[in-house]
Amino acid sequence: MGIINTENNQKTIKEAISLTGVGLHTGKDVTLTFKPAEANFGLAFKRVDLEGEPVIEADANYVTNTQRGTCLEKNGVTIQTSEHVLAALVGMDVDNVIIELNASEPPIMDGSSKFFVEAIEKSGVVELDAQREVFEITDIVSYVDEESGSEILVMPAKEYQITTMVDFGTKVLGTQNATLSQISDFKNDIANSRTFSFLHEIEMLLENGLIKGGDLNNAIVYVDKELSPETMEKLRVAFKKDNIAVKPNGILDNLTLHHPNEAARHKLLDVLGDLALIGTRIRGKVIANKPGHFVNTQFAKKLSKIIKNERRNNVPNIDLNQTPLMDVTQIMAMLPHRQPFLLIDKVFELTDKNVIATKNVTMNEEFFKGHFPGAPVMPGVLIVEAMAQTGGILVLNTVPDPENYLTFFMKMDNVKFKQKVMPGDTLIFNCTLITPIRRGICHMQGYAYANGKLCAEAELMAQISKVK
Repeated sequence: MGIINTENNQKTIKEAISLTGVGLHTGKDVTLTFKPAEANFGLAFKRVDLEGEPVIEADANYVTNTQRGTCLEKNGVTIQTSEHVLAALVGMDVDNVIIELNASEPPIMDGSSKFFVEAIEKSGVVELDAQREVFEITDIVSYVDEESGSEILVMPAKEYQITTMVDFGTKVLGTQNATLSQISDFKNDIANSRTFSFLHEIEMLLENGLIKGGDLNNAIVYVDKELSPETMEKLRVAFKKDNIAVKPNGILDNLTLHHPNEAARHKLLDVLGDLALIGTRIRGKVIANKPGHFVNTQFAKKLSKIIKNERRNNVPNIDLNQTPLMDVTQIMAMLPHRQPFLLIDKVFELTDKNVIATKNVTMNEEFFKGHFPGAPVMPGVLIVEAMAQTGGILVLNTVPDPENYLTFFMKMDNVKFKQKVMPGDTLIFNCTLITPIRRGICHMQGYAYANGKLCAEAELMAQISKVK
């Protein structure tokens, strides 16, 4: 399906910046504040108006409702209409930001991403000392919604691109296409494309009290039916205008289209925002036919699951027969561990952010005498220990005299065991820094593989301490 790679450095914003406005569906005043976040934090919303200031990550698995925008919910806390804000952040090439809100919905502003983009520009974008993970598409992945006929797919391409094709089947708004050839074009070509609605939808929403913050400045209204004097009066009152009229191009007055295909461009904006919920950057071309929030977010969930599986089964491609970077004698010169507690035999790769090591598991291991004599299985805790020793090579490589240091565990998180490890297996350990090494503290993600499958994974934190 694809390959997980790294490219460029991750980015965040330089300083906090706020916007105020009203929520389209709630009609409530709201303040949104973008705040810088550390590497690998991702994009997340924080409800500062609620007790405990709960955080909701921009994750497709939290999508609960897609009727009038993409709604996220975690532990009973909701974020409505997340897509325009997320599109702005992805469109400005930002990876890590806290989006603080004092209501359930970001301000609608003019119905586009323009004002969010301007705020991000004003704050400034800075690089972080961590590489960005990118999922490179190698095979077509698609999702079809049989009910609506909507389809979205991604195919291999050299960079992230999106094409949207919309067909509303009305005289006033027929078939339109829009394309984003590179993310850097978002600001000029897509960001100012506003949300839109048809008159029959507006009438229904008004009757149900669902667009309290709506006015003619934040939504293009396409008139797809005859306007009766009664409807005219309702709209005049709802939009707080002295007069309401229909332009020759079939939209209500007070707005001039920014682009002839502004509807298709806004649909592209929505796709970009909804696909931010994958949580990993994509290198591939997305083609969306009749996109909508439901099909967009279902596709995001599908891709997210594929990436998760690829990440887990991303067995390092190393030749076990080649001469290693470090053999067991060189490992012992760096690590303080000795038999029977030295649990790695060879190191094949070592950079400032990543290390790959191996262990040949034999029946002669001390632990097999008691675990379990009739059905020998390597203890999971020793797999994690071997993973930590692999990480120890990574952190001890940062000091000139590693033989004078010891490595101690500080924390283990998200430890999972997937497959049994038995005599005759060759374990491959892959440890990658989550954050840069500071003050001898190493925070890393570790994976252990055997027989081409993931055996164990853990997020580890260790610290080196000089022997007195």
